[in-house]
Amino acid sequence: MNKLSPGIISVLPLIYIGWSDSVLSPTEMTQIDNRIQLMDFLTNDDKKQLSVWVNPKNTPSEETFKGWINAMVEITSDMDLTARQDLATLGIELAKKTSGQKNNIDWDSAKVVSSIKNLEKALGVDNQSTKFSFYQKIDPKGTKVDIENSERFNAEKVQEILDGKYFTLKNFTKNLISDTVFDVPNDLVEKDELRLLIKKQCKALADQGLGAYGFPTELGGNNMPAATTAIFEALSMGNLSLLIKFGVQFGLFGGAVYQLGTAYHHQTYLEATGKMDLLGCFAMTETGHGSNVKDLETTATYNHDTKKLTINSPTYSAGKEYIGNAMHSTMAAVFVQLIVNGENHGIHAVLVPIRSNNNELLEGVTIKDCGYKMGLNGVDNGRIWFNNVEVPIKNLLNKYGGVNDAGLYESSIEKPSKRFFTMLGALVGGRVSVAMGANMGAKKALVIATKYALKRKQFPSVHETEETIILDYPTHQERLFPLIAKSYALTFALESLREKFEKGYGLPDQRDVESLAAGLKSYASWHATNTIQEAREACGGKGYLAENEIPGLKADTDIFTTFEGDNTVLMQLVAKAMLTEFKQEFHDGGYLAIARYVYKRVATKITENNPIVARNTNAEHILSHDFLESTFAYREQKLLFSVSDRMQNFMKMKVNANEIFLRVQTHLILLAKAHIENYIYCEFAKKIHETPDSKEKDALKLMLKTFALNAILEDKGWFLENDYISGEKSKSIRKVYYSLLKRIRPNADQFVNAFGFPKVLIKASIIEENIFASL
Repeated sequence: MNKLSPGIISVLPLIYIGWSDSVLSPTEMTQIDNRIQLMDFLTNDDKKQLSVWVNPKNTPSEETFKGWINAMVEITSDMDLTARQDLATLGIELAKKTSGQKNNIDWDSAKVVSSIKNLEKALGVDNQSTKFSFYQKIDPKGTKVDIENSERFNAEKVQEILDGKYFTLKNFTKNLISDTVFDVPNDLVEKDELRLLIKKQCKALADQGLGAYGFPTELGGNNMPAATTAIFEALSMGNLSLLIKFGVQFGLFGGAVYQLGTAYHHQTYLEATGKMDLLGCFAMTETGHGSNVKDLETTATYNHDTKKLTINSPTYSAGKEYIGNAMHSTMAAVFVQLIVNGENHGIHAVLVPIRSNNNELLEGVTIKDCGYKMGLNGVDNGRIWFNNVEVPIKNLLNKYGGVNDAGLYESSIEKPSKRFFTMLGALVGGRVSVAMGANMGAKKALVIATKYALKRKQFPSVHETEETIILDYPTHQERLFPLIAKSYALTFALESLREKFEKGYGLPDQRDVESLAAGLKSYASWHATNTIQEAREACGGKGYLAENEIPGLKADTDIFTTFEGDNTVLMQLVAKAMLTEFKQEFHDGGYLAIARYVYKRVATKITENNPIVARNTNAEHILSHDFLESTFAYREQKLLFSVSDRMQNFMKMKVNANEIFLRVQTHLILLAKAHIENYIYCEFAKKIHETPDSKEKDALKLMLKTFALNAILEDKGWFLENDYISGEKSKSIRKVYYSLLKRIRPNADQFVNAFGFPKVLIKASIIEENIFASL
């Protein structure tokens, strides 16, 4: 690099840190360039060169970065940097030294000092963490960092990898909800007023075509059902009441009409639903049965003489519970026991008008407001009862079962249990969406907590007179970094789930997708609940203030562990599906299946008793894909074998089938978790394998290894009990794990920047205010 002028040197520390420690938007760079043009002490050549360096389309190359650092190291070689000045002051000192005897600029003048300090603020590098990382890099007496081999990466490139094929659609949605139309005042807490605002905002989304995105093009949509989950994911970055209102109207009600209805229903209702000209709700859950959909009490009895269905809630507990959109809707998709000619044909869905166009309740319909809730008070939840409400038979959503002209029930799926699961499987998109929304909630909390931890100082360190940035404490890193890694890992697993959902959309059998969606929804929502609480604590008292978003996030996402099914119940579904598939392998595979089973049992036993695996404490081995992949696979396989063996023993003892499941219930949950974590690891590893070599790929590898070792350490008791690892190896895994957390620290801000939140959607004042400013 050619010799730099004193003017450029005076701001070089700021420019360097601005690029290396931050992701600066085009708007910010324009503001920075404007400030540079106003610096009278800079020559025209200086300004021209600096304009090139702050151009957001011209990210400095590694060679340029190296040139900057070498220039500063050369100048500071005989300077005492122990005083640790702020970066603006350091730049001025460097400029003084390079000016020498020919100095014609008063570097100490108020005008010069003020203009450089203003640039420091504009770059957002006026805090201790950036100073610390800068001095580490240039101080010849301190710890130098090899710039060429550092782990810096481009957060925007990582964001593109995380966002996958729907990157453009997600960006469009994020930009849309960044508009002031979608603002929700912090002091707006009265539920009815808030609900009306959210309803208005939901209509604005419909006007942009987002509501009908998954519907057929001839009905106003884009015929891209899986893309609606990407829209939902992006909407999760904003107000969550709007997210749920959107999901209920277009995903649940609209999805029920589209997935369970036929051409008549599509042509009659879908276009109006997509435009929000028809407001609908999804009435499945009942007070008395909750997750037990199969035994719902509400009935729909067919009368062939009138060609009508009579919808009735026979008991108080048959009331439809916690129904979103209940207070605004004119129609409900009601899940009922369908009775034809005195025979119960199981669960079906019927479209039931509940209000007139004048918003008056129709005869026989009773609706009560659920009132204020822990969160999501912008969503109008209610309870609904039906007292012998009659609707035409054509209102039955009859894709999988209906009544023919002769008044007889008919279905393309003969077996009632298969028909039931097929109908519920058609609505699996809800679980896919909730899982993605939950992970996004966790990401938002991590952005807030991490950025605050890069600003907040507490207690002096051993080597500094100033207090220490709290993210430099290993305990704080251990609180946040594994959760960041888990959100990365979940992102790729959920993307894989979305692909499976897309491929199987509209097909009658999606059991594998339904099971996977149940497991990932549970895992992701538990992750969100745990992460948001950890973020709250990591932000101390500031995290308790409503102005910093975390309390709202905590309140709004807590219900995600119950949405679309209780997590513990869903995890049992996952384990039961695994056992069914395990049993089916034997049924279909005959002798070869038995041979494969024996081979797996022997291979598992060999792995379990292998002293090399159990005692190898080498860091390279611990971080190897072979060890990590084998560890997750071994745990899943071992648990599958052991729970299967237990159930077979109970069957030999003639124990009742329901009793058997009760006895192994906790074992089933462990199996399901092991299966889901194995899937998450494999999908993350697969994505990394497909990614070209780059610093971004290295960053993803660091996240994968952190996720994997954290998961192993969280379940180390099981691995020790089963002699898969020794006590000494457990200690080594923990040591290697801590070394990974240290490697994350220099790029912590970049890792959360890659989540792709627009600044306007992070409304936490905790990361905007200058907490070190004088009063």
